[in-house]
Amino acid sequence: MLAIFLIIVGIILRFIPHAPNFTPVAAIALFSGAYLSRRHAVLIPLTLMAVSDLFLGGHDVMIFTWSGIALVSMFGFLLRKKRGFLRVSLFSVASSVIFFLISNFGVWLQGWYPRNLNGLIQCYVMALPFLRNFTMGTLSYSFVFFGIYELALAKAKQFKLAKIFLTI
Repeated sequence: MLAIFLIIVGIILRFIPHAPNFTPVAAIALFSGAYLSRRHAVLIPLTLMAVSDLFLGGHDVMIFTWSGIALVSMFGFLLRKKRGFLRVSLFSVASSVIFFLISNFGVWLQGWYPRNLNGLIQCYVMALPFLRNFTMGTLSYSFVFFGIYELALAKAKQFKLAKIFLTI
């Protein structure tokens, strides 16, 4: 149920008007890595990307964006045993940087910039405004997803329903 919810919410939030790159995708990937089974942790964000990209349109950097999201999901595995505001914040920022490096390397590799060191540097510099928005989106949505889930888990423990949340 949580997996389907994450896919649906992620797709909806990719389609509603938002600032460029201010999306929940990396936050969902990080959250999935922290809470879902290893298989679902990668499958959920990739499904979200695949379904929404069907409607948004494909591009020649998809393999890099999808790979970046899959890597963020696996990065979330490191949050499984210890989560907290500071760790989620740091992992959200690091996830944004990981995605930024991989996706923009793909942009450079696809020939959008000269294929030399100066072109690579120019590619990363030109993408910095997107990194800012992506990081802010990842941080914001991470606080929402992790925060709501942890609050629900704490309430469930009070009512002896924690198994519902811990077996997802």
